[in-house]
Amino acid sequence: MSSTLKAQLAPLPWTEILVYWVLSFGSHLYSFYELHKFSKEHEAGLERGFLLEEGLLRGFKRDPSDFEWSFWTGWAKKSLLWTLIGHGAISRLSSIFYPKFRVPALTIYGVLAASIVLGIKGVGVLLLHLGLSFSVAQLRKPALSWTCNLLLLCTLHIQPLQEIQRGWYEIEEEYYLLLFSVAVCGLRFISFSLEHCWCPFNRGGVVQLYWLFSYTFYHPFFYNGPIITYKDYIEQMRRPAEESDRDKSAFSYFVLRSGRIMLWWCIAEYMIHVMYMHSIQSNETYLEILPPWALGGLALALVQFFYVKYLVLFGLPSMLATLDKLVPPNVPRCVSIMYSFTGMWRHFDEGLYRWLIRMVYHCSTYAGFPLLLCSDWTRVDFSPAMSHLDFA
Repeated sequence: MSSTLKAQLAPLPWTEILVYWVLSFGSHLYSFYELHKFSKEHEAGLERGFLLEEGLLRGFKRDPSDFEWSFWTGWAKKSLLWTLIGHGAISRLSSIFYPKFRVPALTIYGVLAASIVLGIKGVGVLLLHLGLSFSVAQLRKPALSWTCNLLLLCTLHIQPLQEIQRGWYEIEEEYYLLLFSVAVCGLRFISFSLEHCWCPFNRGGVVQLYWLFSYTFYHPFFYNGPIITYKDYIEQMRRPAEESDRDKSAFSYFVLRSGRIMLWWCIAEYMIHVMYMHSIQSNETYLEILPPWALGGLALALVQFFYVKYLVLFGLPSMLATLDKLVPPNVPRCVSIMYSFTGMWRHFDEGLYRWLIRMVYHCSTYAGFPLLLCSDWTRVDFSPAMSHLDFA
């Protein structure tokens, strides 16, 4: 039946496809233009409400209301961009001079970089979670591993602990960075624990702990992802290094990918300089008086900015991982060409989608752990921790 349906499908005429592209592109541009006009007309009011700041270019205002973008770009300028550059340098030098010590060097660098940014106490929290998760995984009980890791994540919601951890840092953003790190590392601990339960490793406990440290503190993915499973990580890291005749192709990839990331960053900054969509979205008065085309432009701008934002946030770590011979998840697909929410879920955050399929769905079928309970607990624990807007 399916083969019959496929045989009946035929490509659309190129003229029809061209018309669709022109209509789609034109409607996007016109709605963005209407939103831009509305933004400039009400710029003074938004500025009086302390919703705008001085832009990067003279004479322009900038909308900093998207917490996630402001948070990560602020941290990039402060330290994360430099630590990522350091990771790339360490990886390259160790690959050239001491290939056998590349993984230990990257692990040590990741621990040191995390200690500098999060502090000794922050890394201590992660090491405590790591140790408990590793110990419970040795029992090889998937349900017990799930319970342990989810209970550890529940500690993020304990008010007295939150107050203690806030006291470790001078500014709130440092505490938020610890929360994000604990939440993302929690995904890694679950991945390691379940892989160990399903396929017990032949190597001793010290070797397992070593690879768990390497997986947890791999610096490009440490704070915000993208997510890669433990199984994929160790398989790709253990592959023998390829010949050095690909050095030129690696350099070309680095230059081209860096250029693309810079272009995406410029597009994201341009959008919040000419369209104040996040400030308008948070003000009910402006939403009520938006013209229809500007309202459509607001919805499109919010979705497109979210897409471009993650091209940057996932693009740089994925580039470094690719240079380390890993195969990171694909960067998000453009949401404007998605025709179903299923496709958006599968292809926007491909790493998280694969993680959920293997850790939740596979766990419920292979290990007999109830899918409903597992998925509900995952949603309850991870949603507040991973939704950055909850902290804004």
